[in-house]
Amino acid sequence: MEVTQGTRVMDAVRISDGSIVGLKKVARVDDSAEIEIGQFFSSEALKSDKQNHSVPIYDILKVPDDDSMTILVMPFLRSYGDPSLQTVGESVELFRQLFEGLQFIHTNHVAHRDCHSFNIMMDPRPLYPVMYHPANDEMKYDFSGKVKHFTRTAQPVKYYFIDFGLSKKYDPNGPAPLETEFKSGDKTIPEFKRYGIPYDPFPTDVYCVGNIVNTDFLTKYRGLEFMQPLVADMIQEDPTKRPTMNIVVSKFDGILSHLSRSTLRKRLVRNGEGSIMKLLRSIRHEWRKAAYIIGRKHPLPTPPV
Repeated sequence: MEVTQGTRVMDAVRISDGSIVGLKKVARVDDSAEIEIGQFFSSEALKSDKQNHSVPIYDILKVPDDDSMTILVMPFLRSYGDPSLQTVGESVELFRQLFEGLQFIHTNHVAHRDCHSFNIMMDPRPLYPVMYHPANDEMKYDFSGKVKHFTRTAQPVKYYFIDFGLSKKYDPNGPAPLETEFKSGDKTIPEFKRYGIPYDPFPTDVYCVGNIVNTDFLTKYRGLEFMQPLVADMIQEDPTKRPTMNIVVSKFDGILSHLSRSTLRKRLVRNGEGSIMKLLRSIRHEWRKAAYIIGRKHPLPTPPV
């Protein structure tokens, strides 16, 4: 395997067990936060915590003939929304893991500072009994045929926060954190419109995760209206009025406690779905739902610890 000057992320096969892993080349100095925060959440004390949804670092490798760079060995992950989520319950489980994961990050006095859709990934292995090839995710790894996948209800997945390049760990006994660096993949952050005015990065994280739910789900699908009041609180213009992640998780748990199994099993319906497509997808969904009920698949597909 060769890591070239222009390569940032690539796949590799781990010799010890033959599993696919991801490699990311980072600069020791410029990307020191990603290395340090990644190692912190991968420490023995934290890595086994079920609330930890920070991408683990398996190993750190040297780059031959370049002491300024290093290679992070991490799980091979996939975009969180591909394949698409099928039910209300699958969506709610994603929200649960996002809120739980950011709460865990904040509890450990770290602000992610770059939460957006591209930095939320999932472990695809439960969905794919035969792994796909990273260069063509429609083909089996050995290109012997097309790959098939399960739904999340059939095989629950774990979601991860990635890319801690902008993250910071703060002293819990120090003054309230204030940042003056206005960088993020989310370009809608209200604080960034007041350029030059220092801001607290923790409410900004709350906004960004709420905005993922709002942009990727509430504005695109029907049947998730029960999330609107909480998300509206999270994405308020005034950061001082946003709830902390502890409050978000508490309110979400209250919402979840009132959702019936039948609600969680409902199909996720995209806005503007045509009548013919709606009929076909609904028929397919009813067959799947019957199979899930017979197979005792829980409508909130939480992965095993």
